[in-house]
Amino acid sequence: MPQPDLVIFDFDGTLVDSEFVAARIEAELITKAGYEITGQELSELYAGLTFKDILLRIEEVSSIPLKASLIDEAEDLVDKRLRAEVRAIEGARNAVASVTAKRAICSNSRADRVRFMAEKWGLGPLFGDHIYSSLDVPGGKPKPAPDVFLFAAQKLDADPAKTFVVEDSVHGIAGAKAAGMRVIGFTGASHSYPGHADVLTEAGAETVIRRWADFPGVLAALTEWSDA
Repeated sequence: MPQPDLVIFDFDGTLVDSEFVAARIEAELITKAGYEITGQELSELYAGLTFKDILLRIEEVSSIPLKASLIDEAEDLVDKRLRAEVRAIEGARNAVASVTAKRAICSNSRADRVRFMAEKWGLGPLFGDHIYSSLDVPGGKPKPAPDVFLFAAQKLDADPAKTFVVEDSVHGIAGAKAAGMRVIGFTGASHSYPGHADVLTEAGAETVIRRWADFPGVLAALTEWSDA
């Protein structure tokens, strides 16, 4: 059976159910700063972006200046809440373990945060050193830029055209597509919303799954199709 060169997993909102925790905290801080927004709205509009880029985009649409100190405040609060509340998404570990090709995580979150959560939920050993943060890519830009995806492919000597990426956000899909990779959308986390699957498909996902139990079959079918 054909195998991809590499399978890349997003982390927040894909392997662990952390996106809604961060979005709720960030929305509260932005609302206090003068721009009213809910955690759900923030997730729908900005999931997959760094908090810095979220602030910049909100400044553009609102003309409300937002202090850079919000970034450090959010980082501290999110770290504390994630350590207490985050959970792996059901079936995620088994789905990752089913991949016989090379594996990597590519995230816009800090690498130390990702590693902590990955180790906590037994995901760390499945990836080893191949956990990459866009913040650590030399000269790189965060998603939706393709930099972190291309960096992972280079490190693992993988052909981007034979690489699959699993993503829960439009911005993550944009980055993966710009890297020349194929994308499977994921909508199984708490921040998912009605129409989420359609949005991911429109962004370029070849198919969308809601349960990790469906992943091995979908990956096998898409890999077979690419070689047909």
